Amino acid sequence: MEEAINHPDVDMVCISLPNNLHEAAVMACCKAKKAVMCTKPLGRNAEEAKRMMEAVEKAGIFNGYLEDLCYTPKFLKALKSVQEGALGRILWAKSRETHPGPHSEWFWDKEQAGGGCILDLGCHCVEIARNFIGKDVKPVEVMCWADTQVKPIDAEDHAIGLVKYENGAIGQFEVSWTFRGGLDLRDEVMGSEGTIWLNSFLRTGFDMFTTGKGADYVAEKAESNTGWLFPVGDELNELGYNHMFADMFNAVETGKAPRETFYDGYVVNAVLDAAYRSAKSKLWEPVKLDVWRGKEGLEKEKTLTEYNEQYYLIKEEMTHFGTAKLILKDKKTGQIIEKVV
Repeated sequence: MEEAINHPDVDMVCISLPNNLHEAAVMACCKAKKAVMCTKPLGRNAEEAKRMMEAVEKAGIFNGYLEDLCYTPKFLKALKSVQEGALGRILWAKSRETHPGPHSEWFWDKEQAGGGCILDLGCHCVEIARNFIGKDVKPVEVMCWADTQVKPIDAEDHAIGLVKYENGAIGQFEVSWTFRGGLDLRDEVMGSEGTIWLNSFLRTGFDMFTTGKGADYVAEKAESNTGWLFPVGDELNELGYNHMFADMFNAVETGKAPRETFYDGYVVNAVLDAAYRSAKSKLWEPVKLDVWRGKEGLEKEKTLTEYNEQYYLIKEEMTHFGTAKLILKDKKTGQIIEKVV
């Protein structure tokens, strides 16, 4: 590994090794002063991730966190709409990744991988939600259920978690290595002024039936090549890989930070550490961030919408007979009334 990193023709290193080897590879890049990109998750835990983040920053080398699902065309378009205010104040961001399990044997080894589907898939989901809610908004607490329901492994193969943010927003992740039927990637974002639903892989409008004659590879983690299938037109594009590497290479060439850095990987690891603690304690567990570079002291935003001097507006709707109806709350008495206008 060190021989490859130190080769004079190598300008940039892409680490796509088992999770337990990430740190050694990153430290070798720091020693050699080589730009480095690392696949997700950055570390097996936040302690490892923090050491890697601090090492690359101390060495002054480029560092990119390869989180491909934050670069898919649908995600980038949705994020732009959110950042432009199309959904108003973001209240809830949910991300789901489920499939029958990883390709390589080391993923299934808890010591090498550091965990199960929470670490493997939850890292995607947490970072997707962070982007929608705002990466400068601090994640503060996590509640998580996890279990080993199907696979004969020591780690979890199914989990659901809630991540509470300092501004009152909620992130949610659903992850599984027990899902049958292929790779299911879905995101949902709810704001005070709108909603976005994303279906990125399993049901994308491309449906095909085949008896299997002449069939081979259909789609990433597809379980069959017969019957009704859901191929993807351009997997590299739909899974964000080309956009991710373009961002990394452009950032290196221009001397700027990429969209996703080791710092982001560290924050994600810290959230996932809290998820693992919560799965054991059955309680909300704090997110322990020794390094935080976002906003501090945020509070839940005001939810009261003024209607007039006497009332707050709860809801406005159009009735089936063509008139507008208002639901109002009296500011002084708290009484809730209906008003047809």
